[in-house]
Amino acid sequence: MGTITEAVNVTVPVAVAYGQWTRSETFPRFMDGVREVRRIDDATTRWAARRGGVVREFDVTVVERLPEERIAWTSPDGPLHSGVVTFRRLDDTTTRVTVRLEFDPERMAARAGERAGALTRRLKGDLQRYKRLVEGRDRDAGGVRA
Repeated sequence: MGTITEAVNVTVPVAVAYGQWTRSETFPRFMDGVREVRRIDDATTRWAARRGGVVREFDVTVVERLPEERIAWTSPDGPLHSGVVTFRRLDDTTTRVTVRLEFDPERMAARAGERAGALTRRLKGDLQRYKRLVEGRDRDAGGVRA
């Protein structure tokens, strides 16, 4: 399995950062290629994502949820990946959000080095868009403030 870890500091309290991440319907606003996320039940969401001009659907299951601390998930079908997002309070108004993704490079297109590099760039971009959203600086994305 390949692993990618990226982090961003957001200028909102940890409760706001965590709360925004639990609103899966907003993922298409900051996650590149994600077209739609529909809630199936308390633990499962159905994703529609576009890669290489093709839209693929797959389920993601939350396997651990510690409010205001961490959310861990896995994808039992579709692109094989799992991950965890952690929320660390730096002070009353700043939170560090860290995402660690694990993926199966053999099940993804292109060469391994290109995959990891492309995924790293995409995750960095996603986290910067999340930062704008949660800090309320992205009016089109419906940002949330404390």
